[in-house]
Amino acid sequence: MPNIASAKKRLRQSLVRRTRNRAAKSALKSQIRKYLETLKSGNLAQAETEFRALTTKFDKAAAANVIHANRAARVKSRLSARLKAVKHKPAAPAAG
Repeated sequence: MPNIASAKKRLRQSLVRRTRNRAAKSALKSQIRKYLETLKSGNLAQAETEFRALTTKFDKAAAANVIHANRAARVKSRLSARLKAVKHKPAAPAAG
């Protein structure tokens, strides 16, 4: 435990920030999970809406230094690629 007053304050601040960052990261993961489930269900309109909300959350988290900006860009790119792959997937030929 810190003895110096400034070190005590830094400890308090770091505890508050850690809980806030953990909550933000958890919210991001939940948003990704929700988006992937929507994408898997085949509802493209809802998936696009989820993707827009997801990109906004990732941009805000990167701006607040909760996550690194490059990580936000990488995740958005990968999730966007998944959406495009589902959109441009050729129709399955009819069995018969």
